[in-house]
This record gives sequence, structure tokens and C-alpha cells, in this order.
Amino acid sequence: MARAKHPKQIKQMTVPEWEAAFPDEEACCAYLIGHRWPDGVACPRCGNTDVFKHGTMPWCWQCYACDPKGESYRFSHIVGTIFENTNKPLRDWFRVIHLMLTSKKGISALQIQRMMGFGSYRTAWYMCMRIRAALADKDFQKLMGIVEVDETFVGGKAKNRHEDRRGGGGGTGGIGSGKAAIAGAVQRKDNVVARVVANVRASTLTEFVRESVSTKVSLLCADQYPGYNPLRADYPLATIDHARGQYVVGAVHTNTIEGFWSLVKRGVVGTFHKVSHKYLPLYVAEFQFRYNNRENTDIFGEAVRGC
Repeated sequence: MARAKHPKQIKQMTVPEWEAAFPDEEACCAYLIGHRWPDGVACPRCGNTDVFKHGTMPWCWQCYACDPKGESYRFSHIVGTIFENTNKPLRDWFRVIHLMLTSKKGISALQIQRMMGFGSYRTAWYMCMRIRAALADKDFQKLMGIVEVDETFVGGKAKNRHEDRRGGGGGTGGIGSGKAAIAGAVQRKDNVVARVVANVRASTLTEFVRESVSTKVSLLCADQYPGYNPLRADYPLATIDHARGQYVVGAVHTNTIEGFWSLVKRGVVGTFHKVSHKYLPLYVAEFQFRYNNRENTDIFGEAVRGC
């Protein structure tokens, strides 16, 4: 019997390759400009490409089309990006982005602080949060083909919290009590969409699926949770009954989305240890970006373009 072929491993930028590509601040500035304005520098206010280099300030340009009075608008390569209004050099930002993208289960701000030598944990945390916000998919296309949908819960149990911080996490029958709920949909062998939701009621899950999944899918797979039943009116919904020991019935299963959940939970438990409900959407966006770009050899460039 022939052995099954292992999927081809996608090679990402190694540390020596990163060092060679970004030896100094000048190289980082040139890289940002090339990815932000591949067709030439344009004014971030009006989009005018007829701009002029500033005479004395490097990496700065002037635009005379913004103001009807003809007064120039001066801008730099970092204006309108997450790097604006920070005192850290671009090379430090690029290093942190590379560390976050090459860590399968994420990397904590405390580890970033240690590796980068920052004097403050808050500096590392602030940079990581800005990068996560930039990684959020702002204009995704609705999922097609065979799509799996599921929900999960992240966080500690309510009984382990202080009494004044206990509360329902949107679960049913006690499941997920005190935890944050996340809804997810994944197109087989393609992208995933995951969002933190207020609860897992049928109305909430239905709204999430309609926003994320096209009605022209060939198959929509879910478990037996009744919150997905309203989708039968518009989607070819097929369910798997885990309570009866069913996990795969032909093409019907939710193993792909559950694999994504395992990455998220192992990252939260093993790397970040504790994530507040307030910032959980940013962490989910980070995991979603890494998953959707797992076969992208230029994942670093894709992240820089989003910044």
C-alpha cells in the first residue's frame, strides 16, 4: 500500500532571512512604502499621486491637491498606519510582527518584552494589540463550497470567579456558563471566519451565518445544536450527532472547524493563560489571520499591508 503523501510545508521567513531583509531602519521604511503604495506614493487624504518629496525630511512628501488654497499637506510613510504616533522604530514593529506570525499558537506580550528588551510590559502589550487590530479581515468574501459552522466557549468557569464577576456566558443548560462565546464558519481547505458573539441563541447564530456564508454553498455542516435549525430554510444544512457517537457521515462533519477551535484554545490556555472578554475579539482575529494565511509564503507582507 502506498504511503499517503504529507501536505507540502509552506516555508515562512526565518530569523536569518528576516535579519538579511531588514538590516536597518532604512530597509524597513522602503519595504513599508513598497507594500503600502505598490503603484507609487499617494496622498493618504485625497489619493493624489502627484506628490513631491520633502526637501529636508526623509520619507516625507507634500501634496498640494488637498487644500483648495494651494497649501501643502505634509505626510510621511507611517501616517494613517498603526506605526503612527509611536516612539518605537519601524524595525522593532516589524520584529514583533514576525514573532507573532511565526508562532503557531501565538506569543505573549510578556515574552515579546523579554525578547525585545522593552523596559515596559505595557509597551509590548500595546504593540501586540495594535497589530492584532490590523490583522482583522475587514473585507472578507462570503464562504462557498462545503462549509462547517460551530460555536465554542473560551474562559474560566463561573464558579471559579469572584462572586461579583459571575454571570451567564450565553450557554445553554449550563454549558459555557461564565465563558465567552465564539461562533465560527470554515470553508473546507480554505478560510475561516470567527467572531465573538453575545450568546448562542438561534437568532445570533443565524445572523452570524448569514453574514459569513453564501446561500449558494453546496453543503452546510453543523452539529445537532438546535440553534442552527432556522438555517434549513435557506441553506442545504446537514447535521452530525455527536451525542450518538457520530463524527463523520460521508461528507458531513465539523472536524475542520473543531481543529481551528483547538488552535485557539491551546493558544489561550498555553500561551496567553488569560484573555479578557473585552480583548478576546482581537486575539480571535490574530488566530483567524494566521489560519487564513497558512499557505501564504508572504504572510509577513500581507500583515504589513494591513497595518
